Amino acid sequence: MIPPVDDAVLHNNPEFASLYSTLTTTILNSDGSTRKKPSAKERSAVREELNEYCLKTAREHLIFHAISSANPQSMQAKPVPVPSLTRRARPQGTQQAPASAAALPAPLLDLLLLLPPLLSLQSDLPPDSATLLLSSPPLSDLPTHLPSLANLISSTLHGDAVHLARIANPSTNPSYVHRTIGALPARAASLISTIAAHKVELTGTRFAAATALASLLQDQAAVLAQLLRALEAKHGPIARSLELRAGEAALIAQRQEAEAESALWLARRDTYTPEAARALASYASHLKDARARLVEAVHAATQELEAYGVGVGEGGTGQGGGGGKERVMTEMARVYRDMGRQVEEVRGDLEKLGRA
Repeated sequence: MIPPVDDAVLHNNPEFASLYSTLTTTILNSDGSTRKKPSAKERSAVREELNEYCLKTAREHLIFHAISSANPQSMQAKPVPVPSLTRRARPQGTQQAPASAAALPAPLLDLLLLLPPLLSLQSDLPPDSATLLLSSPPLSDLPTHLPSLANLISSTLHGDAVHLARIANPSTNPSYVHRTIGALPARAASLISTIAAHKVELTGTRFAAATALASLLQDQAAVLAQLLRALEAKHGPIARSLELRAGEAALIAQRQEAEAESALWLARRDTYTPEAARALASYASHLKDARARLVEAVHAATQELEAYGVGVGEGGTGQGGGGGKERVMTEMARVYRDMGRQVEEVRGDLEKLGRA
């Protein structure tokens, strides 16, 4: 199959990505073979001939396997009439027949025991020896026992086919499994193609997982680098130097604060001597007495204004209860103010006349 390529490589190399896409979709098949074959017809004929030889070899292999694994018990229910023949001595190294197969004719059992090694050694057997074996019992009786041997091999092949059909169709009722024997080749081809597709998909998934893992490792490396930078910034020599400088600056600030407090107390001690403190205390007492006297004076003035009918409320505005009396007093004050102004005018005129 065509080896997959990392997505990062395709992303970083657009021209190579275009070439890889052309190779995988236009020029090459999934198995790596080329699609543009100059001698496609000749190769097709060779492939068909090769398929025929493969089919022939598969048939021979199946028959050989069926003869080697034939179960004589399957023939007990269907005895085959054969002429009575004398048992021949078996060659050394041949397998013994099962004890339960004693009901079968002895020549047939001999054929079952002799045919597998003979078929396996047919390419190495000299022609004279092969002719001698075929002309001697029990191989010379092969045409006579061929129908029984064919039935036994057919039963073995049918049993193997049923077993394969049961494996290929596990959900089918065992009573109907034999009906699916004819579909075994198509089923096998479908399974082979499905397995190939799953292999390609699995390879792509593994490659994607490897790419994702590489990206994850890169992210973890970046995170570790950031963590190391943070630790170095927090516990490195520069951080320790800054921490020591900050501690020194804090100690200097504390010392300067203590010195400022000490200087403040010294200045207060020099400025506020005991005599000055007693004088300030006396002045504060005088101010308190003056405030009390001012309050009493304001209270007396307020009572006097109230006696004239003028009420002094909050903010010094007149809000007395006797409205008529207050108006009379206001009018008297206005008249008094006008008379004073007129007196001033007359006095000014007299001074002008006196100077004249």
